[in-house]
Amino acid sequence: MTYIPISPTERDAMLKTVGVKSLDDLFDAVPQKHRFPELDLPPALTEMEAASLLNEMATTNENVREHLISFLGAGAYNHYIPSVVDHILRRGEFYTAYTPYQPEISQGTLQAIFEYQSLMTNLTGMEVSNASHYDGATAAAEAVSLAFAQFRGKRKKIVLSPSLHPQYREVITTYSQGMGLEQAGKDADLEGGADALTSLIDENTALVIVQYPDFFGRIYDYTKLVEAAHAKGALVCIVANPTAMVMLKTPAEMGADVVVGEAQPFGIPLWYGGPYLGFFTTKKSYVHKMAGRLIGETVDNRGQRSYVLTLTAREQHIKRERATSNICSNQGLLALASAVYMSTLGKTGLSQVANLCYQKAHYAASELSKIDGFGLCFSDPFFHEFVLCCPKPASEVNDYLLEHGILGGYDLGKDYPALENHILMAFTEMNSKQEIDTLVEVLKEME
Repeated sequence: MTYIPISPTERDAMLKTVGVKSLDDLFDAVPQKHRFPELDLPPALTEMEAASLLNEMATTNENVREHLISFLGAGAYNHYIPSVVDHILRRGEFYTAYTPYQPEISQGTLQAIFEYQSLMTNLTGMEVSNASHYDGATAAAEAVSLAFAQFRGKRKKIVLSPSLHPQYREVITTYSQGMGLEQAGKDADLEGGADALTSLIDENTALVIVQYPDFFGRIYDYTKLVEAAHAKGALVCIVANPTAMVMLKTPAEMGADVVVGEAQPFGIPLWYGGPYLGFFTTKKSYVHKMAGRLIGETVDNRGQRSYVLTLTAREQHIKRERATSNICSNQGLLALASAVYMSTLGKTGLSQVANLCYQKAHYAASELSKIDGFGLCFSDPFFHEFVLCCPKPASEVNDYLLEHGILGGYDLGKDYPALENHILMAFTEMNSKQEIDTLVEVLKEME
């Protein structure tokens, strides 16, 4: 970027335009003690010195690939990613591409997104998929916007399962704060499953949101809950783990109206928390209320198969106040990563990954339950996460594990005060039997 100086006259004109007298007035909102009179920069470094310093700083970060054994999940999981995913992702035509507004020069990008959409609909059993949202939490919040638009704002209640990811609930609250919506379900019985939510659904309910498997790793069949919601005219959104859907009954088979989730398990590294990929699938009848990019397949004037953006009369294309959503960008590069991952593994490979996750989690649960003071907190079926009851606060257990090079599970006491001594443990195909046995032995030695 080129710096172009401006004259005092031009500066004063700009300040007058924005309604302030001086540059200092622009920073009135920043407390004085937090302002810097000048930039406090260190002495300049050569390229070699800067590279050495940055490398030294980078090596202080411990990671699950080189330094730590990880049993941490809670929405982001350590899966193996075939090298071809990164190879395709870094090709210049994909890596530098922006939004494919001009189909005549964007057929590769458009086809890649179309393939992603097709794979996601096959995975969830739904009829249409967009591409895509920032993360799973954003996708869940957009499901609320869809329901709000579907009922034209006349229904003012959403029912959120207490076992929906806490961060998803927070994002939904932020999104919906201007809609005048009532939230129900937060205080429902954690052990009540779907039955605990049925009584909360009424004729004012726009949307019911549940997680599958839920935040505690438990598997429930939501068919009866969906039927109860539909009987009251409400929609149902299921937040799903994509890896689990390969093995379990699909949300579509339960009658879900919207299926969303985090696609990070499909070819996206942990990356210190992002960027990630929120997938969003729904029924055709709600496609006009769905936010995000949608790619369609057609034929050109020569009769050849081609791809175009379709149903784009939303977001930045129309007036802000008329838009269903005001998210104007999509995670196209990460959608590509997810599509390459699914295509590379195929149905058989994905099934093998899901089975390994399931078997290793159940082996770990069996072995951990044999340790005095430890045990499974819930008796419900689970996929690859479960809640471990501990004899001490979860923070102490995790600190002890970290001393032995093990990244423990998620401390549930952070979000559920009653679960102070409970840890959410996750297991994937990346956790060997030896690593699980090491976890067991270390916890046995804990005083």
